[in-house]
Amino acid sequence: MSELGRMSVDGFRRAEKTPIRIVLDNVRSMHNVGSVFRTADAFLIEGIDLCGYTPRPPHRDIHKTALGATETVAWTSSDDAKAVVLRLQQEGYEVWAVEQVKGSVMLQELDICTDDRLAIVFGNEVDGVQEDVIALCKGCIEIPQLGMKHSLNISVAAGVVLWELCRGRF
Repeated sequence: MSELGRMSVDGFRRAEKTPIRIVLDNVRSMHNVGSVFRTADAFLIEGIDLCGYTPRPPHRDIHKTALGATETVAWTSSDDAKAVVLRLQQEGYEVWAVEQVKGSVMLQELDICTDDRLAIVFGNEVDGVQEDVIALCKGCIEIPQLGMKHSLNISVAAGVVLWELCRGRF
């Protein structure tokens, strides 16, 4: 592992973060939550906001998937995703939901400056992002899909979206 040049927990905490926050809106699976933490660590994401009934660390099922990322990635929790979105907007974040809706922007067509402070909302595995949360967002991002199924697991969707938003920052 030392040959990989991985940073320490302390080094991660001191490192300059990618100005993106992840908002999880009523995500039910602890494994999905852990996976999003791990992905957030991989991209040096600023933090995660766990909203509604989204499970919170510490929990063995979250830790099992996160592999220690709950110790590196900053996180907050709130019962109200709308309040979190409004707070993030007041803090200067441009907030987008990941959802398939009329008028959504395909991920590869999203025109965002790499210096923008972004917050990306991912919703419940079955019901998606709450409509009243979507109404507060600048818009919705859709991941293009070619097959018969037109949905991805939230942890996969988070990886795809964060890669696309972060790749111009490397």
